[in-house]
Amino acid sequence: MQTRLIQLELNGKSCSCSVGVTKTLAGLLREDFGLSTSIACGEGNCGTCTVLVDGHPVRSCLMLAVQASGRTVTSLEGLGDKLLRLQTAFADNHAIQCGFCAPGVMVASSVLLRSGCQPCEAEIREAIKGHLCRCTGYSGFVSAILGCYPETVEKQL
Repeated sequence: MQTRLIQLELNGKSCSCSVGVTKTLAGLLREDFGLSTSIACGEGNCGTCTVLVDGHPVRSCLMLAVQASGRTVTSLEGLGDKLLRLQTAFADNHAIQCGFCAPGVMVASSVLLRSGCQPCEAEIREAIKGHLCRCTGYSGFVSAILGCYPETVEKQL
């Protein structure tokens, strides 16, 4: 199998590795680096494999690992304090049942948190629209993401 040496920044650390030219970014993150990136449909339909590439949500099952060379990749583990805020909000709002879709939804939601602006419900739904969840119906996600903003919590009290 043909391989290539790639270099990328992964969750804030510089990495280099040799990868097969047909290996997906999802496969690299999960199999080679042991990260929680889910691999479900393998066709980009469900969103569970979402990671940030140069700050933008990407379906890592559709991107080849060699395409990530020279780029910045952030998985769920690399979200830092945003992850803690999201985990707490998702737990407080009972937003997750089985948890299968959670990594992708949280990564996509982190983009909203990073912007610093408080999103409205429509903006949240737009940010998570490509993520399939068979358990929750999405209202818990919206409530959880809104709960990450102190202004929203104060308005609800």
